[in-house]
This record gives sequence, C-alpha cells and structure tokens, in this order.
Amino acid sequence: MNSQVKFNLSILAIFLFSLGIRFWNLSQFNTLVFDEVYYAKYGNEYLIGKNFFQSHPPLSQYLIAISIWIGSHFPADPETINNLTGSLRSTFSYRWLNALTGSFIPLIIGGIAYQLTQRKTVFLITTFLASLDGLFLVESRYALNNIYLILFGLSGQLFFLLALQKNYKLNWLLLSGVSFGLAANIKWNGLGFLLGIFIFIGIAWLIKLLKQEQSKDNLWTKVTNLRLEDIFIALIVFPLVTYSLLWIPHLLVNHQYNFWQVHQEIWSFHQRIKGNQSDVHPYCSPWYSWLVMGRPVAYYFERVDDKIYDVHAMGNPFLWWFSTGAILVVFSRLFNRKERVISAYLICNYIANLLPWLKISRCTFLYHYMAAYTFTWIALAWLLADGLESSSPIYKNCLRYLIILIIFAFIHWLPIYLGIPLSVRDYYLRMIFPNWI
Repeated sequence: MNSQVKFNLSILAIFLFSLGIRFWNLSQFNTLVFDEVYYAKYGNEYLIGKNFFQSHPPLSQYLIAISIWIGSHFPADPETINNLTGSLRSTFSYRWLNALTGSFIPLIIGGIAYQLTQRKTVFLITTFLASLDGLFLVESRYALNNIYLILFGLSGQLFFLLALQKNYKLNWLLLSGVSFGLAANIKWNGLGFLLGIFIFIGIAWLIKLLKQEQSKDNLWTKVTNLRLEDIFIALIVFPLVTYSLLWIPHLLVNHQYNFWQVHQEIWSFHQRIKGNQSDVHPYCSPWYSWLVMGRPVAYYFERVDDKIYDVHAMGNPFLWWFSTGAILVVFSRLFNRKERVISAYLICNYIANLLPWLKISRCTFLYHYMAAYTFTWIALAWLLADGLESSSPIYKNCLRYLIILIIFAFIHWLPIYLGIPLSVRDYYLRMIFPNWI
C-alpha cells in the first residue's frame, strides 16, 4: 500500500470517526438543550409562518428549519418527540444537520493547514487534533448556530488560500466572498474570518511597498499579485450582497421590521445586555479566561438517583492548553524568515477573531473563542509535525507522548461531551477545577 493510499484512508477514518461520534445517541434528552430553546424554536417558526424577533441574522435558523423539515419525514421513537418548538418534532429532526455539518470541520481546517504549509503531515495532524476536541463535538450535537459560523468562516479562508494557489483565482475568490457573507449572516462576529484576511493582505502590501525581498512562491507575493479590483468585488461586494440577500426570506415572513430597522433592533438588543458578567448569566466568562478554558458552560445537567447526566461545552483540556502554548510559540517564529509568512497568517487570523472581544461589554461565553481557537490547532499541528520530523529521538518521543495524552484526555472527558451517565465520583473526577462546575 503506497503512502498516498495510506494518507487517504487516514483522512477517511478521521472523517468517519467524527461523523459517527456526532450521530451517536443523538436523539437523547427529549428536551431543548441550552440555546435550542431559541434556535430550534425559531427554525420551526419559519416552517409554521409565525412572526418572531431574534438577536442574530437568520441563516442558522433557515438551516435548522431545513433540518426539521427533512428530519420530520423520517420515523422517530415516540420517546424522542416533543412539542417544545411549537410543533410535534423529534429531537433528531432539529439536530441531525448540525451533526453532519460539524463532521466536516476537521477536514476544512486540515485543508487550510495544507494550503498554508503544503505538507500532508500537517494536514493529517490538524485534522486528527480537530476530531479530538470536545467543544466542537458538543456544539455539533445540538441545534445551535456556532458550528455553522465556523463552517462558513473556515470555508471562506480555505477558498481564499486556494485562490492563491490555483489558476482560476477569481472563481475561488468569489466563493471565498460568498462564504464570508454566509458566516456574517450566522452572527456578525463571523466577519472576524474576513478581518483576518484583510489584515494579512494589508501586511503583504506593506512588505511590497517597503521592497522587502520575497520569493515568487511566498503567500505575501501571491496576495499582491491579485488585482485590487478582484479583491474589492470578491471580498467586499460579494459578502455584502450575499449577507443582504439572505435576509429576504426572513423579511417575507416577519413584517414587523424592514431591513434597516431589524439591524437597529439587533444592535440595540446587544447594547442592552450590560452589567457584571456573573450577574447576567452564571456561565459568562471574560475573553482572557478563554485562553486557559477558565469557565466552560454546562448545557445540560440532570441527576437521576446516583447517576449524573451532564453535557459540558468544554474543550479537550490538554489539546486546549497545548494549543494556547503553540500559538504563543508561533509568535516567536515571526523572527524566522522561513517561517514568517505562515506565522503571520495564523496570528493575523487568531488576533482578528479574539481581540475584538476585548471591547465587548456584554456577557460572553467560552464558545465565542471557537473561531480563534481553530487557528491554534494549526499552530500546534505545525509544531508537532516539525518535531516529529526532527532528528532527536527524545524530542520525537516527547511529542508522541503529548499526542497520546490528548487522545486519553478526549476519552476521559468523552462522557460529559456525549451526556453518558456518570457516578457522582466519576463526574467530579472530570470537574477538576471548581470553576468548571
């Protein structure tokens, strides 16, 4: 079996693992979990033609409505059906599309890693690490909107990088712009993915104006070879048009506000969410706590006799902490000429998706870090690939043990990602910090 076949089988195995674990017992908890009380209900209200207002753009609710409509055509166990959305619906009907969508995230982030490094090892490690994260797993198993934001934002990034590598650049750029428009229509902070691209483009042009020496294969050089009018059309006009057009179905159903008024109402809604974080919601967390996963979010908790059913929106702790360390190491690689371009790309996008939260006064949650977090996986995979290809046996073995530790951590915390019942003792073995509970 040649190396390409092994590589393809490895990627397929990771995808099937991601798919299987997201669909495993997906119909459990016959209720609305966490923000399903909003998004699943809104999705159903599109189907029944009910007017409503909600605090984010409508695309995720369209997708959940599609999920419900398709899912409702399949038979369901009566014990998984409820009327909490406003109609009799199965839990599977409003969750399955999220699970399917989340299964592709590891492949997309792996594709970005490959386009940056042109190394299959980095692709494989990034994809593998992404499949072992708990926060993304939990977000994929319920009718929530964050997984769609990540899907479209990362797709925009991948299409942009493909535009730099392929001959038909404008086609890929246009797809990138459409994807960024889709991300913005999930949540406005989806524009962080586009902001990271613009920061990178700005640095590329600054380097060109300073007449710094560049290789013709350098990403910065390829960026400056793009026509400015193509960038304007693809990355400004197309996202704006895509974002605006997606409002039409919502406005046809909801006549309370026009296009401009609904944006004013959304802005006013978020401006009204003030006060100390803990006063607004017990699981609010400031941005700096996200770097160490200081305050995960309990999405579901139920105690039945001596068993605890818990769904915790938290990452794989060791993957999280090592990834934070990796992005800090990548900052130091800016001083290495050969590694500067990749480092700059990761840092631009990490900062673009993290630093805007510094100025946000409303209650924020750990899942707001998901966009920035994805770029730390690439940073860690890049460092691991370099280390595993080094000539030092001791260094290689240490990194292998690190990967094994991440795998075992995923297995250890898996019950609180999937809601598998635990004894009280086993539950507290996983809540190792009081602030996690």
